[in-house]
Amino acid sequence: MNDEPIRIVAAAIADDEGRTLLVRKRGSDTFIQPGGKREAGEHARATLERELAEELGVRLEPAALRFLGSYEEEAVNERDRRVRADAYLVRIDGEPVAGAEIEEIRWLDPLPPYEVPVAPLSALRILPALRAALSAPEGPGGVSTTGPATVAVAAALSLAK
Repeated sequence: MNDEPIRIVAAAIADDEGRTLLVRKRGSDTFIQPGGKREAGEHARATLERELAEELGVRLEPAALRFLGSYEEEAVNERDRRVRADAYLVRIDGEPVAGAEIEEIRWLDPLPPYEVPVAPLSALRILPALRAALSAPEGPGGVSTTGPATVAVAAALSLAK
């Protein structure tokens, strides 16, 4: 087992009905947050913009970025590996559609039990953080839950890098 975790960007999108968007990559049965790895020298914000555009055809609204926390769990698409993510709550512009390596997108209730298999990183870490953030009152720099869509995004490296 490789001890170094895979560092990724991952997104969980909440709509106005309180559902969250998960994706299933080609060749996988498990649903995860949309996202991927940072490119060399790329800042987290740029990674979020690129990944959301590639995988879902949407744009990130950069003014609405809010850090949720750092999370690590067992990877579902790479055997004997762990995945590490820094989560951000952001807003998007556009209607998500499957693109890049995404086979399927699905809107789900963010509360378990889930109707499809959900990755541990999503089920145990990111979705609980998303639920907590969406139930908290909006503060300075916060993200409104009344917009067209709200996104929780996990990024491998902090915005400071």
